[in-house]
Amino acid sequence: MAQVGATMEVGSDGVAVITVCNPLVNALAIKVIKELKEKFAEAMRRDDVKALVLTGKGGRFSGGFDINVFQSVHKTGDISLMPDVSIDLVVNTMEDAKKPVVAAVEGLALGGGLELAMACHARISAPKAQLGLPELALGVIPGFGGTQRLPRLLGLPKAVEIMLLSKPITSEEGEKLGLIDAIVPSKDLLQVSRKWALDIAERRRPWIRSLHRTDKLGSLSEAREILKLARQQAKQTAPNMPQHQACLDVIEAGIVHGGYHGVLEEARVFKQLVLSDTSRGLVHVFFAQRATSKVPNVTDIGLKPRPVKKVAVIGGGLMGSGIATTLILSNIFVVLKEINSEYLLKGIKFVEANVRGLVTRKKLSHDKAEKALSMLKGVLDYSEFRDVDMVIEAVIENVPLKQKIFGEIEKACPPHCILATNTSTIDLNVVGEKTRSQDRIVGAHFFSPAHVMPLLEIVRTEKSSAQAILDLMAVGKTIKKVPVVVGNCTGFAVNRTFFPYTQGAQLLINLGVDVFRIDRVISNFGLPMGPFQLQDLAGYGVALAVGKEFAGAFPDRTFRSSVVELLIKDGRNGKNNGRGYYIYEKGSKPKPDPSVLPIIEEARRLTNIMPEGKPISVTDQEIVEMILFPVVNEACRVLDEGVAVRASDLDVASVLGMSFPSYRGGIVFWADTVGPSHIYRSLKKWSEVNGSFYKPSRFLEERATKGMPLVRTLYHFS
Repeated sequence: MAQVGATMEVGSDGVAVITVCNPLVNALAIKVIKELKEKFAEAMRRDDVKALVLTGKGGRFSGGFDINVFQSVHKTGDISLMPDVSIDLVVNTMEDAKKPVVAAVEGLALGGGLELAMACHARISAPKAQLGLPELALGVIPGFGGTQRLPRLLGLPKAVEIMLLSKPITSEEGEKLGLIDAIVPSKDLLQVSRKWALDIAERRRPWIRSLHRTDKLGSLSEAREILKLARQQAKQTAPNMPQHQACLDVIEAGIVHGGYHGVLEEARVFKQLVLSDTSRGLVHVFFAQRATSKVPNVTDIGLKPRPVKKVAVIGGGLMGSGIATTLILSNIFVVLKEINSEYLLKGIKFVEANVRGLVTRKKLSHDKAEKALSMLKGVLDYSEFRDVDMVIEAVIENVPLKQKIFGEIEKACPPHCILATNTSTIDLNVVGEKTRSQDRIVGAHFFSPAHVMPLLEIVRTEKSSAQAILDLMAVGKTIKKVPVVVGNCTGFAVNRTFFPYTQGAQLLINLGVDVFRIDRVISNFGLPMGPFQLQDLAGYGVALAVGKEFAGAFPDRTFRSSVVELLIKDGRNGKNNGRGYYIYEKGSKPKPDPSVLPIIEEARRLTNIMPEGKPISVTDQEIVEMILFPVVNEACRVLDEGVAVRASDLDVASVLGMSFPSYRGGIVFWADTVGPSHIYRSLKKWSEVNGSFYKPSRFLEERATKGMPLVRTLYHFS
């Protein structure tokens, strides 16, 4: 293991080069911070040191403060574990030093790394370095003076944008804005930085303390106007996250009362936010996502992933074309198969539209788009399947059709080829029951739209080989997805966990709760849209097909409502034809459709479950709980049956696949925040009134009665 800490070398020119050492990204661990203080103190004492250069080992300056410390604070509740860096090291030791310090930046300077660089008296960078303050993405604010120095170095509007969006910039952009003093080739970085530091010491270059600058802040009234606008935007884009408003308040405190006051206020607010539920949730998701790459009996048995260079995708509909898009964008050759030339042309046009859309939105260059599209070939038979490494079937949810396809591809493909299905609900053993290659059959469940959504749910049966799972995990990483490996059952981990979500909402409207109020409440909780607008978006055919699968698999806890059938009978199909619970018109937001209310009344009459024929009275909080507690309950069953490797995998999957708010930490983490005993008592009470849909699972009951959390096994990274 490489030495973690900081080193110092003093050259014959009188420049001390202090280097941060903590592979891979030179995170500022507590030991690193302690040794930085020691090295700076030594350099200040030594008469042979005239100036200093601060850099990072291995071509990276620093990726920021060690996030493992956040985890320790969250486990213990002990805020004293956070070291005093902002005043003790950054202001007193570095910025107010009697000898000049120059930052030699390469690779990345993020979070605390950039904050250290901003406390130096100049910043020299290699080309294409990433600079940013992404702390808000972890529920906190910059804590080493970043809220004060960034606005002073590059102006308030851009500084606010970088912090609030957790959006890095390149060193080239940093130079234009004034954050970087010069860009030089990597090979010259240390030499130029040493010379620059000596020039400052000998007064040939200005000695600038960032915290004391005010020239880029503008007038107080201008600053307040910029911050007012930023507050309004943050209220719309991050309504449930306190760190955005806190960040703007701290910036304003420094502008009004001075930089040093701002640094003190920042340190105080930072410590408050570290202990917030938001920070706990976001840090949990960060670590949980890293843990998905460790799968027992797959990643720990010495196997290496085989290269996957050519993939066949069967079905060129929205899902198949999305999968094809994401593969070709990652330089994987794709054979797209359809049943006739009309459907094939349509599928290819979908892929082209996806790729061209990225060019239009400036997320892809024209050259890269053309290169990607050259990796796609459309076919009408299996002749091109003879040398593919993987097949992904993405046709409609029809068991006989899928079985027929798997029988055909088993014969057409080479023996090493992985046979994957994109089914979202159908048991894999049913899909592959007529084949003899069940060790090669896996689920590759993408979420729609496949070229946008970041989750890849990898499903293994008892017969799936570890090699096939490992290969698919490697493909997932290549195509920039987060692969989560789960067990095989109806709906797998994600859709099965969330099947009570829509059903809970349907039950509530049948109990008399307003459909549009439910959507509004769930959106306010933090999901991008409510269950009924989501149903409009997915289409009612999907709702009926999926509902049928779950009703067959879990008849004891399925709520049956006739709402969707009645909507179809009325000629509605959601967004597909512009009419559902909402009206959809091009160029405008969905509008609630009052003419849907008589259809819902008819459904209520048919189910006849309103107590004494009157709508129930519920608070907004109860609506959230009556819809999401059954989801938690099903998550408990998924964990109990071993369908998910660990609870944190369900958290990642709920955030990346179902857009559950990341700041709530995922579905299971949120449940632990609410309290398993409260969830259990609520479900028990509702089940006594409304039946088995709400019946608490054995796993939940056991944990609630013993006072145990739902999340048992966590992750640890050294």
